[in-house]
Amino acid sequence: MRPALALLALLPLLACGPIPREQAERECYQRARLAEHPRGEVGLGIGSDGRTSTFGEITFSNDYLQGKDPDQVYQNCVYHRSGEMPTRPYSSIPAQRY
Repeated sequence: MRPALALLALLPLLACGPIPREQAERECYQRARLAEHPRGEVGLGIGSDGRTSTFGEITFSNDYLQGKDPDQVYQNCVYHRSGEMPTRPYSSIPAQRY
């Protein structure tokens, strides 16, 4: 019984390990995009009863507020998550890749 409990105690630590580089690149791409400039959406609708509704949302990151270079944000993020450098710099990735 004790070995099973010890294994259960170690599981959260195992989840903190490195992830595959390809997965880290996908996840870090979004972080680098937010370091470039804020993202947002605006919506306007009219219901069948004639009532209007509006929607707005803006998302920005600390990296953007601190003026960090998106290429450096991407490189550091991929390295910290996977333990490997990205296969190419963020600035060379075509828009909408991920």
